[in-house]
Amino acid sequence: MAARGLRLIVGHGVPYAGAVAYDERLADRIRALVAGEAGLTEKKMFGGLAFLIGGNMAVAASSDGGVMVRVDPAESDMLTGTTGAEVVEMRGRPMPGWLRIAATEVATDRALAEWVARGTACARSLPAKR
Repeated sequence: MAARGLRLIVGHGVPYAGAVAYDERLADRIRALVAGEAGLTEKKMFGGLAFLIGGNMAVAASSDGGVMVRVDPAESDMLTGTTGAEVVEMRGRPMPGWLRIAATEVATDRALAEWVARGTACARSLPAKR
């Protein structure tokens, strides 16, 4: 349990004081890539800023740096084996279909665009939420 006045970061069990910041420059880069997507919304989630399509999270500027990307769960093993991506863990449980990509892996516009394209394609393939 976190000390009084501190909150726990989901999945990490690490207390922090105050708001968790995400990389606003990275969020702006993502925003430029998803501009024009139908049904696009932004929402603060998991201490970062998520970009949703049809209510489904596609990609987020993570509070831990880098991005969290939604992909087809069947592709998780292949992507973690061939890229620098790692499967997200929440409360100690692996979440196939949710990948964390370090900031160094999305430092170039081309690399970020590839991950954003994967995330938006996955989100678009899901039924829109009401």
